[in-house]
Amino acid sequence: MKDDPIARVLDDLLKLDDILACMVARRNMISVMPSGEGFKPEVNNIWDSIHRAMDSVFGVIGEYSQIGLGEMEFRLQDHEVLFYVFPDTESALVAIVPALANKGLLEVEMENARREILKIMNPEVKTE
Repeated sequence: MKDDPIARVLDDLLKLDDILACMVARRNMISVMPSGEGFKPEVNNIWDSIHRAMDSVFGVIGEYSQIGLGEMEFRLQDHEVLFYVFPDTESALVAIVPALANKGLLEVEMENARREILKIMNPEVKTE
């Protein structure tokens, strides 16, 4: 999986201190994860709860992405889960971060990663 260009984008996101886990996912399925170790250890204790909650959020994403839903987030215990939806799909770039993370910086990094992944998924489509 080391040659997967989307996994490389995720690897770069995971280098940020506040990103504890990231993936490209949809309801009941993780499509692409970072090529390295995956999640940082802090996520292990809460992963099952986050995963169940993510499935519910993907129901909303599936229903509203066609009319322009771009981002969602939720807080669970001491973590936030950020969803950057890929337009007109039921998939999203997802990151798990500490609840007190600097979201201003993370929003910029997540949006840049979403655009980069969109270019990889649809090389003929120009993103702004």
